[in-house]
Amino acid sequence: MAAVAASRTVSVGSGLRGLRRTLPLVVILGATGTGKSTLALQLGQRLGGEIVSADSMQVYEGLDIITNKVSAQEQRICQHHMISFVDPLVTNYTVVDFRNKATTLIEDIFARDKIPIVVGGTNYYIESLLWKVLVNTKPREMNTEKVIDLKVELEKEDGHALHKRLSQVDPEMATKLHPHDKRKVARSLQVFEETGISHSECLHRQHAEEGGGPLGGPLKFPNPCILWLHADQTVLDERLDKRVDDMLAAGLVEELRNFHRCYNQKKVAENSQDYQHGIFQSIGFKEFHEYLTTEGKCTPEISNQLLKKGIEALKQVTKRYARKQNRWVKNRFLSRPGPSVPPVYGLEVSDVSKWEESVLEPALEIVQSFIQGRKPAATPIKMPCNETENKRSYHNPVGVR
Repeated sequence: MAAVAASRTVSVGSGLRGLRRTLPLVVILGATGTGKSTLALQLGQRLGGEIVSADSMQVYEGLDIITNKVSAQEQRICQHHMISFVDPLVTNYTVVDFRNKATTLIEDIFARDKIPIVVGGTNYYIESLLWKVLVNTKPREMNTEKVIDLKVELEKEDGHALHKRLSQVDPEMATKLHPHDKRKVARSLQVFEETGISHSECLHRQHAEEGGGPLGGPLKFPNPCILWLHADQTVLDERLDKRVDDMLAAGLVEELRNFHRCYNQKKVAENSQDYQHGIFQSIGFKEFHEYLTTEGKCTPEISNQLLKKGIEALKQVTKRYARKQNRWVKNRFLSRPGPSVPPVYGLEVSDVSKWEESVLEPALEIVQSFIQGRKPAATPIKMPCNETENKRSYHNPVGVR
């Protein structure tokens, strides 16, 4: 979608009345537990915006506690989109599906003279809205059912077999993907099978477009305002542990138990459970697998031990995920080369008692600067450009499996 079409120049509302401005696309980045949803809600209220969730698990119905969805009351305060609209039994909802729906929503928000605020921690979902980074070529003579069948067929194959197939049709992409990264290998093969063009060639064409860079196509929207919430890691770790405790107090175990009974119990009995696709890959679900599947089949003492084991595993995996999210921001935004990389404004959120002066007020000033078309007083964060950190390479010596 052309960036020009997404831009809106309108007269402003409260606080900036009488001026003309190009509305920004506000994007709030940050690890889980940094307060992204809180800031999005506050900005939405103050600026008359609408919130677009970019969380791959929140699109599914159910598991509201473990996926940390905003409450119904918060959704009434400010309009939220892309939450709880996919059936939990659907396992083939992709980032392309998300991008297509969310892009249309963002354009509609702009058309209604409102500010879209993208918030979430799913890295590739956010990238799909900022850059033209996904293949847009329509499938050749393939209907939707055939596309889905192809995806399922590829996912059934062994990772090394898929990688061998990829090396035959797209050796450049094969050198960048490890055979164990089965999902991405399958996706690259799917691109070739559906379009007749190798995945690497599709990406080269995107990069060559005006505004494109070495690692992505041009920006999809012309005025992105990127805010990154970050905290001291020790403080964040403590906050995440408490967050899990709060989830438990809110009924996390009962939520998981009910969801397991409704959707997963039969699969486990048939030994066909799948924690790699759909909502079943949510952080927290597989960590309690042993507890859920043995409940009522072991002594209370053992069941309690398994519950504690699940809780500890949930805390550890949540902290690891937070670190992964921060690495992504640093590698894909702060160190990313190319002219299509917007500035990122950092907001320190370690001390929540200073939220108003350290987070909300600076965020409002930055966004209002974008609205008014002036340079923000805050200085964007910059890191030394290291293009190699953004690329992965896998070389498989002949005969090595």
